[in-house]
Amino acid sequence: MERKVRILIAKPGLDGHDRGAKVVARALRDGGFEVVYTGLHQTPEQIVNAAIQEDVDGLGMSILSGAHKYLFPRVLELLKEKKADDIKVFGGGIVPNEDIPWLKDQGIQAIFTPGTSTEEIIAWVKENIKPKN
Repeated sequence: MERKVRILIAKPGLDGHDRGAKVVARALRDGGFEVVYTGLHQTPEQIVNAAIQEDVDGLGMSILSGAHKYLFPRVLELLKEKKADDIKVFGGGIVPNEDIPWLKDQGIQAIFTPGTSTEEIIAWVKENIKPKN
């Protein structure tokens, strides 16, 4: 039997607002995924270590602080350093539209901005993230 897709939901940086991350985590869980939530104020190193320890297939980061152009690429860099860059990374929160193409060029698979439905996020995960063998 194939295992469920495992997703880590993380809150990088000093951003203290986690309602959206919790809503997405619960929606993904209700959508049939295994979900691990890191809690607030995580460093990129803590996020990457948790993703590796939990053997996740996908990593979703929520950010509202405006530090997405540093924190998201830093997580990707650390995943690569630790040979865990097979983990698909997506993000959400307050990200200006003009920054989204740049983040995708860095390796972020998708960015979900405010107003994105949980159904859309679930559908994207089902389509784009598969369990590791």
